[in-house]
Amino acid sequence: MTLRNLFGAVLAAALLAAPSALAADLKDPAELKKLLETLDDRQRNGGDYKSLMYIEQKEKDKTDVVREAVIYRRDAKDQLMILMTKPKGEAGKGYLRLEKNLWSYDPTTGKWERRTERERIAGTDSRRADFDESRLAEEYDAKYESEEKLGKFTAWKLVLTAKQGVDVAYPVVHLWVDKDTSNILKRQEYALSGRLMRTAYFPKWMKLFSESKKADVWYPQEMRFYDEVEKANSTVIVVKNVDLRALEENIFTKAWLESKSR
Repeated sequence: MTLRNLFGAVLAAALLAAPSALAADLKDPAELKKLLETLDDRQRNGGDYKSLMYIEQKEKDKTDVVREAVIYRRDAKDQLMILMTKPKGEAGKGYLRLEKNLWSYDPTTGKWERRTERERIAGTDSRRADFDESRLAEEYDAKYESEEKLGKFTAWKLVLTAKQGVDVAYPVVHLWVDKDTSNILKRQEYALSGRLMRTAYFPKWMKLFSESKKADVWYPQEMRFYDEVEKANSTVIVVKNVDLRALEENIFTKAWLESKSR
C-alpha cells in the first residue's frame, strides 16, 4: 500500500468512526483543511479509474447534442485521459493531462494543442476538473460562511479562493457540502471580477469499493452544469460503468490516443 493509499484509508476510517467530528468548528482553518482533504480523498482511488460518460449539451437556438466519452485516470500519478467515442464526427478526439499540462488532440488535423484550465471540454459547459480527481485541498484555501438549507438537505457553505500560483478554471468557488454525508451538493464558480460564471449541481452520489484503496470511492453519478453568462446553455453528465481495475501502462500517452483514430 502506498503512502497516499495509507493516508486515504486512515482518513476514511476516521470519517466513518466520527462523521460529525469535522463539523466541530469549521471556522478553525485546520478543520476546514481536514474537510477539503476528506472531500478529495472520498473521490480518489489511489490506483486507476475508468468510466463511461454520457454528455448532453443544450445551447440556445441549436439542436441538443449527446456525446459519449471514456474517462481514464491514474490518481497515483495525477494522469487523465478523455477519449471521445460518439458522435461519429468527434470520435477519436481527446484530452490528455500530463505533468499539470492539458493537451487536446484532433485526429482530423493530427495536431496537439495545449489548453488552459478554462477550456470547455468538447465545447460543452464542462471543464477538465469535472472529470479529474478532486484537488480542492491542493488548489484552494477555504473559509466557512454558514450553515444553510438546500432543499431537504442541511449544508455547510464554504468559500474557496485559489492558492497563489495555482492554475484553476475559476479563482473563487462557493461550495455547499451535505452536513450528513459530506457529499458536494452545489458549486458556484466566479471570475476575479466577482461575476458568477457557472453553477453546478450534484444530485446523486454513488460509491464503489476499491481493492487498491481498500476503501470506498465516491463519485457523482450525475452532474448538471449551467452557464451563467449564456443563460440558455447547460450540460448534463451521467456517469456509467465505473471500473477501478488496473489499466494498461501506455494509456496515458499521446501515441495511445493517436492510435484510437487510425
